[in-house]
Amino acid sequence: MDGGGWRPVKRTRTFEDVLAQIERRIAEDGLTAGDRLPAERQLAEQLGVSRSSVREAMRVLETLGVVSSQVGRGPDAGAVLIARPESALTDLLRLHLGLASLEMREVIDARHMIEEWAATRAAAVRADTSALVSALAGMDAAGSAEEFVEHDTAFHCAIADASGNRLIAAIMRSLRDSMRRYAVEAVERLGDTSVLRADHVRILEAIDRGEADEAARAVSEHLAHAYRS
Repeated sequence: MDGGGWRPVKRTRTFEDVLAQIERRIAEDGLTAGDRLPAERQLAEQLGVSRSSVREAMRVLETLGVVSSQVGRGPDAGAVLIARPESALTDLLRLHLGLASLEMREVIDARHMIEEWAATRAAAVRADTSALVSALAGMDAAGSAEEFVEHDTAFHCAIADASGNRLIAAIMRSLRDSMRRYAVEAVERLGDTSVLRADHVRILEAIDRGEADEAARAVSEHLAHAYRS
């Protein structure tokens, strides 16, 4: 990979500037998971920055699950791009929840908007519902709140997948993973999951029939049942 696309500037840049430059290169060159970035020394020269700035930027990208650092020389040098967006989002959301910088109501409201849109879209395109059927069967066979939530999570993530929007699907997985403990507690408080099951069947059938408005209503009422104040 040559350095033709990098645009070094004369002023001293912080690692944030390096991150922005790397992000631009990834987008413009169409780099994907498995592609390798230049070695640290080469990257510093191409960007016109210090190696310490590059090293700091790479640490941030590795923490966020964007790259995997590689130790080596020649063709084996340089960080490799990896695909793990939902993991990074999940970690950040969990941290915010743990530090109480996000209230659970805010997370539930966000989930509400995302799932209503996803269900509407999935119904509109008459998406394949086999993953939802499988998750529903798993919930029926669950022997504990934890198992129920595992399959419940699969059900709701399948709705997001069925929307066809990969970013929505990644955000949905992040929200669900971050809310896992709260979801288990909600199921334990509820005790009887028959209402939740009926909600899931209603959502599934609405998507299956291509009834977008009904799918959105079903999701909205389901979340109201699952997370009563």
